[in-house]
Amino acid sequence: MKGQNGHSGALTAPAAKAEHPPVQRVAEVVGRRPVNAYTELRLAAPEIAATAVPGQFVAFAVGGPLSGSLLRRSIAIAGTGDGVVTVVVAAHGPGSTWLAGLQTGDVIDVVGPLGRPFPMPAPGTPALVVGGGYGAAALVGLAERLRATGSPVTAIAGAASADRLCSVEELGSVADEVVVTTDDGSAGRRGWVSEPAAELIADVGVVYACGPMGMLRAVGELATAAGVPSYVAVEESMACGIGVCMTCVLPVIGEDGRSRFARSCAEGPVFGGDRVRFADVGKLPYDLVGADAMGVVAP
Repeated sequence: MKGQNGHSGALTAPAAKAEHPPVQRVAEVVGRRPVNAYTELRLAAPEIAATAVPGQFVAFAVGGPLSGSLLRRSIAIAGTGDGVVTVVVAAHGPGSTWLAGLQTGDVIDVVGPLGRPFPMPAPGTPALVVGGGYGAAALVGLAERLRATGSPVTAIAGAASADRLCSVEELGSVADEVVVTTDDGSAGRRGWVSEPAAELIADVGVVYACGPMGMLRAVGELATAAGVPSYVAVEESMACGIGVCMTCVLPVIGEDGRSRFARSCAEGPVFGGDRVRFADVGKLPYDLVGADAMGVVAP
């Protein structure tokens, strides 16, 4: 089957909806530690920890009760257990920098779990998980869950430099093999994660990835070319986290072969790697459903 955008029929089905509705609560920071260039926060949020599954995220109100920051910051869940939710924060703008500065004993308003999780393969399916930078943290719980169902797991963790790597030890504790890459060669293999992924992809039955959009595109294209289903957790700015504001839309191929804008927070953040039109992210393609009504014409 050919879609309007010329892509062949998709290998992967859409991620399933979350089984449990999100909750909003004030959570206490019960632990924090530096993780290379990032900050790991542990939050007492038992209602969220009890229902969250790998691939989902939480949304934080940032800046404190008197802050002028109206929009929440969405962060992937890195782990759950004993009523605690763990996230890894990369300080970029004012909101994430404020989050990274939280100390043990501080409290914060949080909503979660949000988004659609990573679909699980048939038990025993060999899996490859690929993480870029702090995106690797979101794959630890997935690797644990895969191993629990009998799936062999190979992990690749990459970053620009050694100080930008994340969760390598945690992945090593659950994966059968971990390959480390850095762009500058300061740790592991010099180069991008796509290079070892290309070498390993023929031996697995499913691929998962979380990290920068360029990395997700490369991994998804490798998997599609090899005929292997893939699922990617996209990195888009999610201002509301619940699908209202429409700021996180990106073009995604539907099951009918036609492309539509999908909300990363509600229909994602996990999508089939062969369904996201990465080359058109940030654009309004002429063949998108509804584009004609906005006056967009074919080139």
